[in-house]
Amino acid sequence: MARYRYVKKSVSIANLTLRFASYVTMTIGIGFLMWALYPIISYELRTRYIAQIPVLSPEVSYGDDAYSVRAILGETTTLSQNMREFLQLSDWFPNRPQAPMPNSSSISREYWLSIPKLGIQNAKIVVGGDDLSQSLIHYLPTTAPGEYGSVNIFGHSTLPQMYDVKDYKSIFTRVPDLKKGDNFFVTYNNQEYEYEIFDMFVVKPEQISVLEPRYDASYMTLITCVPPGTYWNRLVVRSKLKHIPFKRT
Repeated sequence: MARYRYVKKSVSIANLTLRFASYVTMTIGIGFLMWALYPIISYELRTRYIAQIPVLSPEVSYGDDAYSVRAILGETTTLSQNMREFLQLSDWFPNRPQAPMPNSSSISREYWLSIPKLGIQNAKIVVGGDDLSQSLIHYLPTTAPGEYGSVNIFGHSTLPQMYDVKDYKSIFTRVPDLKKGDNFFVTYNNQEYEYEIFDMFVVKPEQISVLEPRYDASYMTLITCVPPGTYWNRLVVRSKLKHIPFKRT
């Protein structure tokens, strides 16, 4: 006959409640973590293995010399002061001094972008603006749409779950869904310009050579942060004017 008998102590309702609450809290935390991480992971898998968007274009090199840096970015002009915070483009590309920008007073202050594939209709672009929560930004405006040269358009992105095509804080979230050959439209001074995408690639923030102008045709570049919801890299979508513009009636 056993001299001792062990009896399992009953668990109080308070302890059961506390244990259940800890499990629920842990489950919710894991759920939120997956909610935030899944779009990032899926973006990386899709762009690298399905869309196969290159991480670095052959045209872009890490050897940006000091002169080129000064020629692209700066802090000596009012219109180049739009790189201060993520919603003001502050850390999108490194900030470097440059010579004063050429006079751009002949360029209209606002125009509009439409990307039918993404459902974007007449999104406002502000020339030399500084607030990405209120509009898209035409950065360093030395060339107007339709002219020979390069136009750089910056737009904000966020997690796909928070995407709202009418909210400028998330308007470029689906830009990674674009492909080579897709078209978009710009309305500038009552003329509509159609651009066709010919290149897409991802660069690091220090790769400012993507902002260098080209003058052999009329180019427009769309730039946003990727993966959506992060500020790790920059997606660069290059396009070229497709058709001779026509006057709207």
